[in-house]
Formats: sequence, structure tokens, C-alpha cells
Amino acid sequence: MVTKSETTEILTQPKLLEINQPSLKRWLKHFFYLPATKRYFNKQDQHAIAHAVAQAEQGHVGEIQVVIEGHIPANHAYHLNTRGRAEQLFAELGVWDTEYNSGVLLYLNLCERQVEIVIDRGIKNATQQQVWEGICIQIIELMKQQQHRQAILRGVFEIGNVLSDFYQYDRPDAENELSNTPVIFD
Repeated sequence: MVTKSETTEILTQPKLLEINQPSLKRWLKHFFYLPATKRYFNKQDQHAIAHAVAQAEQGHVGEIQVVIEGHIPANHAYHLNTRGRAEQLFAELGVWDTEYNSGVLLYLNLCERQVEIVIDRGIKNATQQQVWEGICIQIIELMKQQQHRQAILRGVFEIGNVLSDFYQYDRPDAENELSNTPVIFD
């Protein structure tokens, strides 16, 4: 797991303890969780999410990566909470490696019913934490109402709006640096 880099937030010792707090209860919960991502997000939902990401990325150079995970893998669940797992995927999927440091990871964990947004340093300096927390709360509220597809779509469009405010220009020659297709882990 990345704990310190130029592009992501530097994790202080208290944050490391919070993220890496060993938990047998969390491990058991994730170990016995039955795969559910396909039940909540079928092929049409995945296509709709990919289309929403493509739309939300129009008009700016920001990049959005959606990750939907049924549960944290057992070999990570004992040590990582959802925030730690989101930061791990942020690094592993290369969301931090965009030309303008404009990557945003939207992470949904179905087992924990948690949403995490990890942002790159280019956006972090221009936005406030409350903006991202508000988006997470909206997604969770829709998930509680069993509107799973709509929750992710709303989150993607809200992230796109924030990126539009920050990256107010569009380069026609800018390529799509991250896949629009959501990454699904059972």
C-alpha cells in the first residue's frame, strides 16, 4: 500500500493507525460476504455508468474512475478499512498518474455500505473536504433507498461538476487517460 507519495496525501501516524487498524470483526464480515456486485450492478448498469463517466468528463481534463467492490479481499480486510482500500486502489489503478493530477476515484464497498472518494493533489488544493463528503452522503442516501444505479450516476455527475469548476478549460486533443468502464470486484 502506498503510504507516502508526491501525488497522494501524506499519511501521518494517526491516520495510518486509523486506516491500518487490525480488526478481526471486519475480516470475518468480509470473509463471509457473498458476492453481490452482479446482483446490484448488471451489464446495463455498468454500461450506463461508463456512459455517465464519459459525459461527466466532457468540458475539462479531469478523470474519473469508478470502482465497485463487493468486499475487501480477505488478505487485506484484517488491516485495511474502506478508506485504506480506496487509497490502495487509487495507487494500483494509476488514478494518480494523470497529466494534470486530475484523477478522482469513486469507491463503493457493498459489504460495508461505504463510499470513499480519493482525489489527486491537483484537485485537493482547490476544493474542500465538505464537497466530497456531501457527494458521498448523497450516494449513501440513494443506496439506502435501493437506487444503486442512480446513486452511482448521481455521484459521477456531481464529481464531474466539481471538476468542471476546477478545470475550466477543455483541450480538444486531450485523451481519455483512464477507462470509463467501472472496475468491478466481487
